[in-house]
Amino acid sequence: MAGSGLSPSLRYFLVLPAAGSGRRMQAEIPKQYLEIEGKTLLQHSLERLGALPEISRIAVALASNDAAWTNVAKRLTPELAAKVLTTLGGAERMQSVNNALAALRPFAADDDWVLVHDAVRPCAHPDDVRKLIAELQHEEAGGLLAVAVRETLKESGDGQRVLRTIDRTHLWQAATPQMFRFAVLQRALQHAIDTQKSATDEAAAVEALGLPVRLVAGRADNLKVTYPGDLLLASAVLAAQAREAQHK
Repeated sequence: MAGSGLSPSLRYFLVLPAAGSGRRMQAEIPKQYLEIEGKTLLQHSLERLGALPEISRIAVALASNDAAWTNVAKRLTPELAAKVLTTLGGAERMQSVNNALAALRPFAADDDWVLVHDAVRPCAHPDDVRKLIAELQHEEAGGLLAVAVRETLKESGDGQRVLRTIDRTHLWQAATPQMFRFAVLQRALQHAIDTQKSATDEAAAVEALGLPVRLVAGRADNLKVTYPGDLLLASAVLAAQAREAQHK
């Protein structure tokens, strides 16, 4: 990280929760193992972020009955594979991430950073990740990539009739990676688990502690594969990003 302006004493860890079943995808296999251009979504995500030199170790949280990870692991470069460890996922995202943090804890100091990224968000741009790392350097807790809401938002009432139009001026769509101090995120997730208050993302868990969470504006093409049509969109985005990289 020489010349990057980042503190040489801090380390960066990556967590990919990959224990979900992806029911909304209506696929026969978990959606993280669906493929684009011969690579699973999980492999795309892992390679995108894991290849960054700032990342020292990676924890992938897997379901107990996962039979597909071995094939992904075989496809990784030796350099990337050496960074990766696996751990058991949980029933919910926050439990999977908490388990991953426990697996990484022997290597991490309290003030080190951990980036949590959706396994099914294969289009995260390296420039966005570097921007996230740079802009959060002096934050107490951390923050997340997000995209300002562009469309007019409607709240529905009975019969899917419009109840009201929502002011989008200060609304953002959360994305990943989300990056927090190691000890802060571990404390936040454990608090959510202990109080049985579900946190749909890491930022929500940190917010519940009353700590400041910073938004970092990211690219709109950092899409999450959730529904069947998203796979085609992700494929198109990856192809467009590849062409963009060729012209730099």
